[in-house]
Amino acid sequence: MSNSIRAFYADWAGYNRRTAEALARLSPEDLALEAGFYHWPIWAVAAHTVGARVFWLCHTAGEPGAETTPFNDPSGFGWEDDLTVVRTGAEVVGAYESTWQVVAGCLERWTPEMLGEPIRRQGRTTVQLHTRQSLLLRLINHEAYHAGEISIALSANGREPIDLWPPGDWVEGASSSLREG
Repeated sequence: MSNSIRAFYADWAGYNRRTAEALARLSPEDLALEAGFYHWPIWAVAAHTVGARVFWLCHTAGEPGAETTPFNDPSGFGWEDDLTVVRTGAEVVGAYESTWQVVAGCLERWTPEMLGEPIRRQGRTTVQLHTRQSLLLRLINHEAYHAGEISIALSANGREPIDLWPPGDWVEGASSSLREG
């Protein structure tokens, strides 16, 4: 039996998959719609969302995998920082898939005992202390927040929002009898 924390975060894989599938269905015009506080286009909000995975897990916590993603700059410079290079749906979906591999690796390697371990991050003026657990919660909340922003932008423009909890797909990997119940 594995001692990993993967089972505690099993639904996250489904949220990632459903978000990537929804983004894959968007046209270039949809991806260009403004979303969020900074008035970034949807593609930039989506890239920022998953770029945070690499920033926190690889560049802050020291986990491997940044080189397999589009977000390998340790400064945190991401696609959303250069809006002149418009990203395609395929690029955004690829970013979701490649950064998910980083997350999945952490969920597989990390154990419950590791969740409380401190992780130091040098901020601009102070040293910040985080735990592995706080990084995971930060990422999950960050992703939900931005999925909501994207969904609001889509809905406000007459498009279908992202549905993270479609009927019949509530529990990732559950048997059909459990999903139906």
